[in-house]
Amino acid sequence: MKNIKSLNKELVESHVEHLKELKRQGKLVLCGPFTDYPGGMVVFLAEDLAEATNIAQSDPFIASGCKSFEIRTIEPANDENNYLLEK
Repeated sequence: MKNIKSLNKELVESHVEHLKELKRQGKLVLCGPFTDYPGGMVVFLAEDLAEATNIAQSDPFIASGCKSFEIRTIEPANDENNYLLEK
């Protein structure tokens, strides 16, 4: 997410509730503000691009127009897939 407009306390609280709901659904992986760059990141699980877009657009930061977003997909590299060595 990139900053567009300033945030207020109520909007931040709504964003946190959105994150908590993603966690309850088992979709939240990681989130937080960047420490070296304006904006932040929310990493979540989605079945497809349509679901990812819906999740992002339902975030109060995005819905309010205070932040913009960019969706990226990642293929996890881990022990289970030998860190994609033989792909």
